[in-house]
Amino acid sequence: MTSTPSPYATPDDGGGADLQEAWRTGRVFGPPVRLVYRDVVADRVPIPRPPQAALLFAPSADPYWHDDGRFLGDFYSEVLHQDTCDPYTAGAVPLLAALAVDDRVPPRQRFQVVGLLFAVATVTERHRAQCWPDTPPHADPDSEYRAGEAVRCRTADLLARWADECPAVRLALAALAVVHPTARTLPALTPRLQGFADHHPLGTDIGDYVRFVLVLAACDDTGTLDAVESFTQARWRGTARGAPVRARALHLLGRMLDGVETVLAKS
Repeated sequence: MTSTPSPYATPDDGGGADLQEAWRTGRVFGPPVRLVYRDVVADRVPIPRPPQAALLFAPSADPYWHDDGRFLGDFYSEVLHQDTCDPYTAGAVPLLAALAVDDRVPPRQRFQVVGLLFAVATVTERHRAQCWPDTPPHADPDSEYRAGEAVRCRTADLLARWADECPAVRLALAALAVVHPTARTLPALTPRLQGFADHHPLGTDIGDYVRFVLVLAACDDTGTLDAVESFTQARWRGTARGAPVRARALHLLGRMLDGVETVLAKS
């Protein structure tokens, strides 16, 4: 009889050898990630496609065709170069959304894509907290707004995959859920994450991240501020106390999500 992995397991403690290998290498004896991305976009994103798609359809003679890491770095940089939005960022969101919901994309890359959507949606707030009280030097408010709205319009479809997603990707989806909360998604988030909190104790990257998401889901500014101060003092470099609470919270959440990815990559 085959045992059923815990729904709160992550690649280091459940999901089987295939998931562990997928997380470590990005693929399990499969084609280059660029080819997978190209096939998904070709199937899901109609022509005309945004300019970032050009990198997917480059000739296979490209010397980096089989270098997943080099390709992914270049592709993600085309979407959000140096963590800044430009006039083309919003147009790339449909590409990312298509990749995030397709099971041909390995779990590790789906996590990264959802994380990139979170980064796109929170550029304004994260930079505001980081630079407060100064204005972020490379801010493009119009591009940031349009990109954030593009993510908001697709968040419900992304969250609809929760039950079918692997546990690791659910952790990234939780961040999107609190960026663009709705009366439907927030009440569902607490029971969905409680199992993770039970499975990963306070003081671990995943445990702290999940608990912070649960605080944000409560939509209580006082509780959020207390949690920001608590987790910042314990583990993270702080942001200016005068910055807006939401900005500080999303800045911290982004840092914590990066920490979760690092833990998963080492599993």
